[in-house]
Amino acid sequence: MKKHSVLILGGDGFCGWPTALRFSSLGAAVTVLDNGARRSIDAALGTQSLVPIRNLHDRVEEWADVSGRRILHRHVDLAEDYPALAELLRSTHFDTVLHFAEQRSAPYSMLSTGGARYSVDNNIRATHNLLAALVETGSDAHLIHMGSIGVYGYATTDLLLPEGYLKIRAQGADQREIEKEILYPGQPESIYHMTKMLDQHLFAFYAHHYGMRITDLHQGVVWGTQTTETRRAPGLTNRFDHDPVFGTVVNRFMLQAIEGKPLSVYGSGKQTRAFIHIEDMLTCLTLAAETAPARREKVRILNQFSEICSIANLAALVSRVTGAPISHVDNPRQEPAENELDVDRTTYRTLGVKPRRFTDLLGAELADLPGLLGRSDPPCAPDLERSA
Repeated sequence: MKKHSVLILGGDGFCGWPTALRFSSLGAAVTVLDNGARRSIDAALGTQSLVPIRNLHDRVEEWADVSGRRILHRHVDLAEDYPALAELLRSTHFDTVLHFAEQRSAPYSMLSTGGARYSVDNNIRATHNLLAALVETGSDAHLIHMGSIGVYGYATTDLLLPEGYLKIRAQGADQREIEKEILYPGQPESIYHMTKMLDQHLFAFYAHHYGMRITDLHQGVVWGTQTTETRRAPGLTNRFDHDPVFGTVVNRFMLQAIEGKPLSVYGSGKQTRAFIHIEDMLTCLTLAAETAPARREKVRILNQFSEICSIANLAALVSRVTGAPISHVDNPRQEPAENELDVDRTTYRTLGVKPRRFTDLLGAELADLPGLLGRSDPPCAPDLERSA
């Protein structure tokens, strides 16, 4: 990836920061844009990463010290400052643009009308401003967007969920049977996932009308904190969200286990989700960047996950590893009580991805966490469950 120029939008976030380090470590010239919104939401909610993280300026300085590679960074709000984005794209050639710059929490988008409005305003405007700026500046960059498997919805369908597109047969006006391929008509369970579904329609429009090269990654729940690069120095450590709004179920179970508390399974635990370890995510991202679609191709949609697991089975696995008891509690979230999930991931299998499972990595993650926290008695998560 030498001499490859990469722009990472939302590069201070949970997925964006380790992505910036990975591409830089591979020899790419990396520029990060971030508006600090994720940290501002922490302040508003009264929570923060359980693992202390440094500000973006200090992070990139630490990376320069340990790697000898410089990551450029700028404070830009994509949803509000279109001129700054367009000027950057005019002045700098980028081979790849990775788009993480969206409010990423489904619970936050359903927390209040304010959370819903912010999720739509920020996510859709950021995505459309990016697309418009790429067209206006004549950029031929390959756009990679971090989407979500949640765009398909979690209602049981008895279908193998396709990689974005569904082939249908319908009757034409002259009674002929017509076969077409359409974007899968998802049924998102949150405003956040709705914005991801709207994103994919914007991508389809811009790819068709302007010949843009776009890859949309429908990703599962990301878990794990450290990567090869973040382990190189304390100042590079990634964030660990543990509150009920931004923390994932994996983080919740791991923290409860090391605190000696029961694992809180929402409802029956028969909710089934796709998961991916953060190292596997980085592997998939680099492969996506190395295999860009051609101009005028339809948007390439890849389902990006390592395994599918019910919440109850995940709790049972953590319990076996740690001895933590399991407690079922009322589900504070609006979601189906149970679902089946079968998702196609043919493309990444074809590219040679060998995903790792909880059984491969969970023990090491649990062993690492107390050291990352720097204490043996980490604090409890803020009590935001009633409003989540």
